[in-house]
Formats: sequence, C-alpha cells, structure tokens
Amino acid sequence: MHTARNPTPATRGQTPSGAIRRLPAPAAALLVALSGSVAATAQEGARDGQWRHYGGDPGGTRYAALDQIDRSNAASLEIVWRWRSDNFGPVPEFNYRTTPLMVDGVLYATAGYRRAVVAIDAGTGETLWSYRLDEGERSAPRRSSGRGVAWWEGRGTGGPRIFMITPGFHLVALDAGTGHPVEEFGGGGVVDLRRQLGRKVDLESAPIGSSSPPIVVGDVVVVGSALPSGGAPRSPEMPPGHVRGYDAVTGKLRWTFHTIPQAGEYGNESWEDGSWEYTGNAAVWTALSADPELGYVYLPVELGTGDYYGGHRPGDNLFSQSLVALDAATGERVWHFQTVHHGVWDYDPPAAPILADLVVDGREIPAIAQITKQTFTFVFDRRTGEPVWPIEERPVPQTDVPGERTAPTQPFPTKPPPYDRQGVDPEELIDFTPELRAQAEEILSQLRHGPLYTPPSIPVEGGTQGTLMVPGSLGGANWPGGALDPETGFLYVQSATAPSVIALMAEPDVSEMDYIRTGGLRLRRGGGPQGLPLFRPPWGRITAIDLNRGEIAWQAPNGDAPDYVKQHPALEGIDVGRTGRPDRGGLLVTGTLLFAGEGGGMYAAFGSGGNRLRAHDKATGEIVAEIELPANQTGLPMSYMHEGRQFIVVAVGARGHPGELVALALPEG
Repeated sequence: MHTARNPTPATRGQTPSGAIRRLPAPAAALLVALSGSVAATAQEGARDGQWRHYGGDPGGTRYAALDQIDRSNAASLEIVWRWRSDNFGPVPEFNYRTTPLMVDGVLYATAGYRRAVVAIDAGTGETLWSYRLDEGERSAPRRSSGRGVAWWEGRGTGGPRIFMITPGFHLVALDAGTGHPVEEFGGGGVVDLRRQLGRKVDLESAPIGSSSPPIVVGDVVVVGSALPSGGAPRSPEMPPGHVRGYDAVTGKLRWTFHTIPQAGEYGNESWEDGSWEYTGNAAVWTALSADPELGYVYLPVELGTGDYYGGHRPGDNLFSQSLVALDAATGERVWHFQTVHHGVWDYDPPAAPILADLVVDGREIPAIAQITKQTFTFVFDRRTGEPVWPIEERPVPQTDVPGERTAPTQPFPTKPPPYDRQGVDPEELIDFTPELRAQAEEILSQLRHGPLYTPPSIPVEGGTQGTLMVPGSLGGANWPGGALDPETGFLYVQSATAPSVIALMAEPDVSEMDYIRTGGLRLRRGGGPQGLPLFRPPWGRITAIDLNRGEIAWQAPNGDAPDYVKQHPALEGIDVGRTGRPDRGGLLVTGTLLFAGEGGGMYAAFGSGGNRLRAHDKATGEIVAEIELPANQTGLPMSYMHEGRQFIVVAVGARGHPGELVALALPEG
C-alpha cells in the first residue's frame, strides 16, 4: 500500500504566476498584430470548400462555410454514393469511426481492423488507391479502423503526404498521390512509435497504440497514444503516454513532452512516492488541435493508471487530465490547466479543444474551449492560458477507500454553465408514474450518491453497493466533441445523461492494483426501475453555448424516445414526448445549418443509436429536416464542394451492417 503526502499547492490548476515562459518572437509579433484584430487562421473552418483536417481546420471547429444546402432544400438530400469497408480486414468492422479528409477532389480515410488507408474519388466514391502495413502478430490494443489520417502539404518534398498511425503503433508517411510509402521518411516510410517512448517497452506486445490521427503543425507531426481501458489494469505499472513530435520530412524524433514529468521537471513533485517512475497512461488518446500562427499544439491529456483508484499514484498528478499548450517546434510547455486533480472518475478531456475568436465584454480574445465528460466547458486565452472567466477551486466530497487520497478541491468554471446533469439530485429521478418513482428511489437507496466528484466506494454488506456517478464514465460529452460557428461564437455540444455505478474491490487474481472497478449494483438496461432510465428525460441533448457571453443560448433533446421506452408496458398510455437518446452523436456546422447525427458509435449508453441525420436551425435548434441513413452514424460528418456540388459524408454502421461511407447531396438539376 502506498502512503500519501500532502499535495503540492503549486500544481493546482493553471501554471503558477511567473512560470509561463516568454513567447517566441513570431508569437510575440502575432500578439502585437492581435491588438487591432484577432487572427482567424486556425478557427475559420474548412477552407476553399475542402476538408484538410480531422476537425475541418487545425482548431477543430468542424465548420464549413458552405451554403448550397440550406433550410429550404435540406429535406431533399439524397444518397449519391456509398463506399463499403467490409473487405478491408479479416472480418467486417461495424463500429466505423473514421472522418475522411477531402483535398483536391480526393477523400482520404481509414478502413478495416488492419487500418488500411484509402483514397476515394470525392464525386463518385470510386476507390483510387489503398495501403496497409503488414504488422504480423504485433499487438494492437486499439484494433480498429481508427478515426482518420492527417494531411501535410509536403513543402519542398515532392508532393503532399498522408500520415497515419497503425493499430500496432507505427507512424506511416504516404505519398498522397499514389499511396506509396515515402522512402526517406523513417525506415521506408515507417517509424516505430514503441521506440524512443521514454521508458523501455516490449516492441511486439506493449499495450500502447492509438486510434486517433496525428496532427501536423508546421513541419512537425505530433503524435499521441492510447492504452487499454483503465477500469481494471493488471498492474499500476503501464507504458507512459508521452507526446512526441517528429520531423515531417525525415521522420526523426524532434522532441518528447513527458505527460508524466520526470525527475527535475516541472510537476514531478505532484507524483508522490516515486509514482512517476512506474505509473503509465496520462496519454492523449483523443484528437489534437493547434494554432499554426502561434505555433502551438494543444493536448487534452487523460488520467494516469488507473481510472478509478489512484492510491498507487498519490498527489495531484500533473499533467494528467489537463489541457497543455506546447510550442510545436520544440515541445516546450507554454501553459497548462489541470481540469481534474488526482482523477478517480475517468473524467478525461474526451475531445480536441476548439479554437474560437471571441469578444467578451468588449475585449477581443483568441480563445480555446475544452469540453469535458463532466459537462464543464473550460475557456482560456489560447496564448497564455488565462481563464476567460474565473475558475474557482471548490471543496468536494472525500474518499474513504483505504490507501486513497482524493484532492480536497476541484476547479469549477463560473461560466459557461454545465451543459448536462452533474451529480445526483433525487428530485430528478424518473417520475412518469408514482410506482416508477418509488422503484427509482429504492434503487438509489442502495447506492452512495451526492454532488459531482462523489468518489468511488467499496460495496458494504447490508449497505451501499457502489457510487452512482453522474455523468457516468462515458460522459456527458465524449470523443465526438463539439462544433463551433465562428460567425456567431456558438459552440454546439451533444451530450448524454448516462449514469455509472463505480464500485471498487481488491481482486488479486485479476490485478496487482490494491483496488479495481468490479462488483457493486448492476443496473439493468436503462439503469432504472424495470429497465427504464433512472432519471427523467432528456437523456440526450444538444446545447448551443454562446461563448461570447458564456451563456447557454438553447438546448434541445437529440432524438425521439428509444423504442424500449415507448413500448414499455409500464408506460402504456403515457406520452413520454421527445426525450433525446444517450448518444455519442457527431456535429457539423455549415454556413446555413447545424447537422447532428444519432449513434456516434456502437458502444454508447443503452438506448442510444438511430439512423437519422438532422438539420437544425443554428440560432434556435429547430429541426428543419431529417435525413434517413442506412445505419447509425458512427463517424463524424464532414462537408465539401466538388464540381459545384456540396457533399456531406458520414461513416455509418450497426450490428449486422458493416461500416460504410455515405455521401449526401442535393439532386442534380
């Protein structure tokens, strides 16, 4: 059992006063220019009718300034081509999460469990070329097609390049025109990412990989990583998720940023009892964003090993569950903010932060917004890390798990408000009938519950059987993230009310950890009485946040009531209304509309999923059109212009329906 010492005040929240380094000369010059107007390169959306970045632009806005499809004709959208992925791998993949890029009339996407890269004609869906790396028996902890690839113009190198990360954790550079590996990059176009990790790991079996694309800033390819789910790690010793930057021309490692600070580095003292030497994770498993003009890359870092028990890593644990800004050329930390101290709730920043140019109380602010699983939106000046609105450290409930010590306070943004439920309020239990309400109260009585950050607990014989956590471990928001309209400053977020029961027990036959997530009360289906949801609706919603004001502009349920609710015998004769579903849906903003899908992958909460892509009025949330897809939306939608026609492409899939890309457009003529 590891003992714990008092936390170090210097590691609380933002970089302490005086620790923010001087900006490099180019960035300093940019700040002078910003005194008159705010630059918009990274957050103006996808340019020229193309989609060159995973998030549309380096700032992750998921915005395309296209207006051919509008409220007058969105209902006329039709499927114009479909591209199937089921032959790209030994067996079909059903949870197909890629978001294609589109450059000069060609889509670039990933497909299949071996993660082939494919080039597809943007107008017809014809396959132009494909590539995959044969990795033999090398382990792949994130074996899937992944979320996509990165594009680089390849200045002075003979042509543009596509960068991808394989399931076995290789970084590959491909010629965008041919799909052939770029010979001068690494070894024949390939860099082994299990080398030079900062801690020796087995090259064939180490449980580290990635399913998110890298991001290219200038001529540096920045790479994150991911490890297996941390609910029940086999050991507190895991590979670290350090972030690295590689030369886009040669593949040479330029820098490593230690997300778990090493001896002598800032934040090392926040990993007490030498836990920095063996603790792993603290990776960036989700997408990255960047400001090319500042030269900064922004890292949403997950927590260290494990997800619900931190007794083996006492302290606040920088830079876990933090937003970190790095100089992309050098890997030097510019600023950071820790969103959760010593996390034990799996509340990782789940998606790329989004860049936004704001006007707040008359001040022009180049900002960055990080959405979270716990439904907070943290908003900072992206140059310095200064919060746009105050963030308060507030006392939170404390643990009674042996060997654990939770942080006495956690950061709470004062603006914007949370976009979904936080903590357990008994007044919000399901109440369609008095009987259902009484049964919900009985379930709640068996669980420890309270406000946000109520810690996990050990089941007690004759007492509570774990902690009810709201939001649950899936969020709130998750990897699909949000979308920003740079015209209005509205940030759109799709979220779910999906509670989790977190119970801890010692299982020495399973794990060397003192405690792992296991046991406790098992919630049926929707989690509440007779398998219905435990809380009253909405169970899934879309929220529009006015980032200039720090206020919620509108909220709307996302989706109709799930069939298992509408058809439940306990609700016979009751109109439950439009309840929303607990989806991980993807969002896309255009010059005219907000598009929102259902589903967002096959592993969201029970009752999620659907085959509708809806067009909403951006200002009010009003649904102006519903488009039927062949299956659930599983990837994130994107949009582009090709030969005078606006397309929307989204990955879909479902159990029994192999993943495919579906292209929508208005009828010709």
